[in-house]
Amino acid sequence: MKKSLMVGLTALVVGSALPAFAADGFFDRLGDRIDRRLNARGEWIDDRLDARGDSINERLDARGDRIDERLDERADRALAKGRTKLAGRLDRRGDRIDARLDRRGDWRENRLDRLGNYAERRYDRVGERIDRRLDRRGWYRRFGN
Repeated sequence: MKKSLMVGLTALVVGSALPAFAADGFFDRLGDRIDRRLNARGEWIDDRLDARGDSINERLDARGDRIDERLDERADRALAKGRTKLAGRLDRRGDRIDARLDRRGDWRENRLDRLGNYAERRYDRVGERIDRRLDRRGWYRRFGN
């Protein structure tokens, strides 16, 4: 008996409170707030993944440059000793390694950019869908004004 009385009173309170919320545009503000929060979260994720991709790309670029410089120095020493074939081979090897690491860094950066853009678009869509749903529900029509 107590439970059914509590459920009935709860339903009465909720039923009388909803028109008051709807009259003040409560659900419009709620939808806008949810939409803004989800947009901010999507932008935060996108920015974080962009920064991560940039740092990975810069690290791999620096690594490739260091390897290329080291092999260029060895090629210069070999050239000074008159070993031209070895110098050419070391120089080409350094260039290949540098180019491979550049491609790898660019690929990772682009992949993280795409993931960040996807997350941002997804949170935007979810927020807009929630906002539209709350706007379309017509709480004011359902509970009267």
